[in-house]
Amino acid sequence: MPRVLLVEDEPAIADTLVYALETERFEVTHALTGRAALDAFAAEPHDFLILDIGLPDMSGLDVCRTLRETTTVPVLFLTARDGEIDRILGLELGGDDYVTKPFSPREIVARVRAILRRAQPAGETPAAEAPAPAVPLHHDATAMRIHCHGRALDLTAHEYKLLLVLLGQPGRVFTRDQLLDRAWDDPGAVTDRTIDAHVKSIRAKLRACQPGAEDFIQTRRGLGYLLALG
Repeated sequence: MPRVLLVEDEPAIADTLVYALETERFEVTHALTGRAALDAFAAEPHDFLILDIGLPDMSGLDVCRTLRETTTVPVLFLTARDGEIDRILGLELGGDDYVTKPFSPREIVARVRAILRRAQPAGETPAAEAPAPAVPLHHDATAMRIHCHGRALDLTAHEYKLLLVLLGQPGRVFTRDQLLDRAWDDPGAVTDRTIDAHVKSIRAKLRACQPGAEDFIQTRRGLGYLLALG
């Protein structure tokens, strides 16, 4: 049973999320403040973190920054603000996804499940998964993983969708708007700066897997991005 740490100071929101998660067989710990969240995580590791950005004692971004010093636990941000800076900062700090209030508890549960499915350590291959072909980038549709030189990349949900769009048509230049339309359920809720932040993160993960692999994603100034494998 996955253990979820929910950090939310609004009782009405917290209660509905706790109920939805426990109904779907998640074990939930609820913290009202950032300090309580850090203490709870230090006392007992959790498999997932749902983190409100606007906490009464400290920013959820600061909580994430502190936890990222010692753990790679998946993080889903909750925010009442629709500011692009919040989302970009959260993703660059290592957040896996974000949801803007108001939201559906079912949506949160679905996103938690999807992120957990992609949160296996890089290089870990399920017993039933066939070895990845000897190509620079390979998509395993069954496992919903993308491999770089045979190693599974540890991508967030939107990083996975974004890279998959580029991988589907190597050599094609995609504008930022086209990438938003294909990789985001609600592209109107974000701006093209989000694409730049995600590309930066994907390139870093490609480089960590294989030095030079970050050059697979090329920038066409004033146009957009393309995937070049040749």
